[in-house]
Amino acid sequence: MEERARKLHQGAIVVDTHCDTLLRVLGRSPYRRQQPYKLGERNAEGHLDLPRMQEGGVDVQFFAAYIEPIYKPDRSLKRAMQLFDAFFTELEANSDRMLMATTVDDIMKAKEQGKVAAVLAIEGGEALEGDLGVLRMFHRLGVRSIGLTWNQRNDIADGVGDARSKGGLSEFGAAVVQEMNRLGILVDVSHLSDPGFWDVIEISTQPIIASHSNARAVCNHRRNLTDEQIKALAKNGGVMGMNFAAAFVKEDGKPTIDDLLDHIDHIVQLVGPEHVGLGSDFDGIGATPEGLTDVTKMPLITEGLCRRGYSDEHIRLILGGNYLRVFRQVWG
Repeated sequence: MEERARKLHQGAIVVDTHCDTLLRVLGRSPYRRQQPYKLGERNAEGHLDLPRMQEGGVDVQFFAAYIEPIYKPDRSLKRAMQLFDAFFTELEANSDRMLMATTVDDIMKAKEQGKVAAVLAIEGGEALEGDLGVLRMFHRLGVRSIGLTWNQRNDIADGVGDARSKGGLSEFGAAVVQEMNRLGILVDVSHLSDPGFWDVIEISTQPIIASHSNARAVCNHRRNLTDEQIKALAKNGGVMGMNFAAAFVKEDGKPTIDDLLDHIDHIVQLVGPEHVGLGSDFDGIGATPEGLTDVTKMPLITEGLCRRGYSDEHIRLILGGNYLRVFRQVWG
């Protein structure tokens, strides 16, 4: 790696707003069962753990409590609590290398101490089980980001996999967005149906995120955002995190890192460099761009941005600075 890229990556605060690694901690991945593994140990399988995160220079990692379909609709809250328990167990076991972050000050403290800042998130609003009181308790537990849906419809909104109905937010869903704004929880629109996205844009008074979504104009997949959505997200002040899932990067499912960088180029040309970040989807995807095999390869993105002529300032924004701006505003 060239010296400029190495120094930039080490000096930046690198933020990744989505991984599904808590499923591995519990001994289940979306693709196969395996033995539980510990975040504190370097593992031969999977995409990330603490030794590899520190090698790859990731400073802030969002850990999603992904609610699998088999736990929907009536076991979602219990499943979320099991995933939270795995998160807190790993935090306690690795307190020398990982710190829970609910504020930007926590992130800065972790960076100063050489620790990974761990943010607790939820993927799938089913976990609320239709109760705003549960949402408030999640905030007390430290949850700072919630993906309103996965692919299916729930009582908040239609997921992208249920787009045939052309439905957006329910009345309860609108109340959830408003309460998330009030509490200081990030509204995450990845996996949300297109009408749901536009409802959130209309309702939310705070910047939103698409924690792990790419540009549909570059790769025509329903999980990616259209140019009009990207423009609306930027106008809202939000940020979208580039997803490393091969099928979301290139339509033939065989992308390289340059194909992922093409998504960043497109978004920057469309709305500027202030609204794009990283959201790997590690441990929730079956295939990644060639060479981006796990979290240790994250510096290759910085190297690619240098190669494409991005300034130091813009690279720092993309690696994490844009997200830090949104965190400050939403979390307070």
